[in-house]
Amino acid sequence: MRTASVERNTKETQIKVSVNLDGTGEYSVSTGIGFLDHMLEQLSRHSLMDLTVAAQGDTHIDFHHTTEDTGIAIGEAVNKALGERKGITRYGSALVPMDETLSRIAIDLSNRPYLIWRVNFSKPKLGDMDTELFKEWFQAFAQAAGATLHVENLYGENNHHIVESCYKGLARSLRDAATIDPRKADAVPSTKGTLGGSL
Repeated sequence: MRTASVERNTKETQIKVSVNLDGTGEYSVSTGIGFLDHMLEQLSRHSLMDLTVAAQGDTHIDFHHTTEDTGIAIGEAVNKALGERKGITRYGSALVPMDETLSRIAIDLSNRPYLIWRVNFSKPKLGDMDTELFKEWFQAFAQAAGATLHVENLYGENNHHIVESCYKGLARSLRDAATIDPRKADAVPSTKGTLGGSL
């Protein structure tokens, strides 16, 4: 089992995260932000990654620090659980429909962080959460996880559907990319023999 735990403590947030990449999609998530909890539950369930998140943050100011730092902590835990990344499929992608919405997500667990974000929202908030914070979460996750991540909403009208399809797409692509390929379970999937650094 590829598991990891991470604690992140700052003056703004206190976060504990644990992941099991070879889990069954069990989760226990509490961030103090209801919509973010809902998205992280989707991430766990559809990636089959067991996920525990306990976060406290300065949500009396706004949701920015808790959202970003949760992305960092989950990304760090995924990175740690991947270890040397031997045997992983490395690449994953997903087209995820949700009613009128369709989003496309592609991931490379390359250990070279990069985010392409082509997602627009028609409203500044979903409930109490600023929609601009979703990019911050995906950026933080990609950076900490060592993932090249492309997130694109192809079309959609409902903002809830748009962001949820992005999280579900991340889940499905991460599930595929992190899967061990039994044909090369002992080898890093790169001609360099290691992941990260220059192309």
